[in-house]
Amino acid sequence: MNRLHPVDPATAEGKTKTLLDGVKAGIGSVPNIFRVMAASPASLEAYLSYNRALSHGELPAKIREQIALVAAEINGCDYCASAHSLLGKNSGLSQEDITKALQGTAVDPKADAAIHFAKLLLEKRGRISESDLNRVSEAGLSDAEIGEIVAHVAINVFTNYFNIAFDTEIDFPVVRTQQAKAA
Repeated sequence: MNRLHPVDPATAEGKTKTLLDGVKAGIGSVPNIFRVMAASPASLEAYLSYNRALSHGELPAKIREQIALVAAEINGCDYCASAHSLLGKNSGLSQEDITKALQGTAVDPKADAAIHFAKLLLEKRGRISESDLNRVSEAGLSDAEIGEIVAHVAINVFTNYFNIAFDTEIDFPVVRTQQAKAA
């Protein structure tokens, strides 16, 4: 159960209301992550701004979702695995694509290179080697896309840690990560 008190969008006021109204207008509902994050309007605003900027980047939505899935698995965040499984389906990923992303791979070579690089970033805490960087570049990802992979890893670490720390109640079809099962 949530460790922070979720904000009810119907009773929110001021900046918090504006932010939650924006979430509802954008996606049609206000998932629990946003309700809990609204306990700190600055955190919610930071997340929404960062996410909005990345959504206009060069990485396709499918690869962004696959990066979110591998981050959720490595960090053991069932909330994010559940949310991004649904978001991944909505972006055009098949169930096989979702399963493979949770395992750190992809069928598409470019997506596979991006996921592998994201996984290395997470496992090595950013301390990648020249060969790691060369491998993702040789797979056809541009410097902009590679930079965005790092940015997506960072925002997903934030949401993974947020949801794990505050035990955000899952309000999507539940997907359990192997890391969370092992803990």
